[in-house]
Amino acid sequence: MGNKTVKQVHNAVQHNGDSMSKEIFKGSIASAVVYSGSKVMSIAVKNPVVVFGLGLISGFLIHKYRKDIIASTTKVVDAGKDFVLQQKENLEDLVAETKEN
Repeated sequence: MGNKTVKQVHNAVQHNGDSMSKEIFKGSIASAVVYSGSKVMSIAVKNPVVVFGLGLISGFLIHKYRKDIIASTTKVVDAGKDFVLQQKENLEDLVAETKEN
C-alpha cells in the first residue's frame, strides 16, 4: 500500500512538471509571436500600400462579422450592467447592515 502511494505521488509530480513545462513553452511562444508581430508591423507601417491593404482586409472582416461583433459586444455590456447592479445592491446591503449596528 505504501508503494502504491509513492507511485501516485511520483505520477502527480511528473504530471505537474509536464504541466509547468507546457506553460513555460506557451509563454515563450506567446513572447516570440508578440516580438515578431511587432517587427512585422513596424515594417508594414513604412509601406503605404500595405497599410491600405490591411485597412481593406480589416474593413471587410468587420463588415462580414458585424452581427457577431454587435451580439458579443451587447452581451458584454449587459454582463457589465448586471455586475454593476449587483455591486450596488451589495453596497446598499453593507451600508444598511452598518447602520443597524
